[in-house]
Amino acid sequence: MGSSSCSDGSLKQQLEELQKQLGKKQRFEDAVSSINSLLKLHYPSASPSLRKSFYSVVCRVATILKTRYTAPGFWLAGLRLVELLEPLVSDPSEKSHLRNCISQAKQHLNEIENPVQSSESSANRGYLFEGHLTVDPEPPQPQWLVQSNLMNAFASAAAAESSQGSATNVNTVENAANVLEQLIDHLDSVIPEILENEGGVRRVPPASKEVVAELPVITLTEEILAKLGSDSECAICKENLLVGDNMQELPCKHTFHPPCLKPWLDEHNSCPICRYELQTDDHDYESWKEREKEAEEERKGAANAVRGGEYMYV
Repeated sequence: MGSSSCSDGSLKQQLEELQKQLGKKQRFEDAVSSINSLLKLHYPSASPSLRKSFYSVVCRVATILKTRYTAPGFWLAGLRLVELLEPLVSDPSEKSHLRNCISQAKQHLNEIENPVQSSESSANRGYLFEGHLTVDPEPPQPQWLVQSNLMNAFASAAAAESSQGSATNVNTVENAANVLEQLIDHLDSVIPEILENEGGVRRVPPASKEVVAELPVITLTEEILAKLGSDSECAICKENLLVGDNMQELPCKHTFHPPCLKPWLDEHNSCPICRYELQTDDHDYESWKEREKEAEEERKGAANAVRGGEYMYV
């Protein structure tokens, strides 16, 4: 029992040292190779505590790849390490996270191998704007416009069908069916829009890509990390922060790993800690937000006036 505990302690210390080396670019591949060897030798017979240490250091490899390094050799080494551990873990959440890391690594390597294919597919496809053919591809329509167009198209198709009565032709039926199919495909976005019109809670659109791209990125130093505290972590991925991590800073001053922050803002568009909300590209939503802000100020003003009147009669 004692020798096993001693062995675990020795291995954990080795993993901690290797984890420190991951932050040094010239040592990264050697450190990953050493972790790979230790994993093959000791993981199958390791204690639950030691297995957690292996999982933690492999997750750290994935995080460092996402936040610091782009070289394909680094990503390939990291991918092989994660693929080695994934079938060995039994915890569903750990397995799910590792599979997600594998998917991201494969996607990154594929983008490196086929950069021309992905760029050419969207390049040289201009669109007509004010009578001229543009160079850039047409930007996607905002969600509110897609919703509005679908609702209007469905209303028009329904009106055409009812006006023609029994003489409804095949084209009208097919058109109504096509619009209905599109509505079904967009139910997730159309239903919230309907609920909002009925006074429900508005769904927050994704943060503006330009706003997110302009958020400052800082590199953690020993001084910054000391201010944050030794147990500080990224509030999204829950991994402990280390010196050298790149962190993206929101206007509320809270920071997160850039690869963690973007998908979070796409889905929630608010700071995970204080719920600060970024600007969106949805003009309809931004106008609604301004109206709500003005209405809230009016309500506060009215409430203050009432209180002032009460004080006068006291």
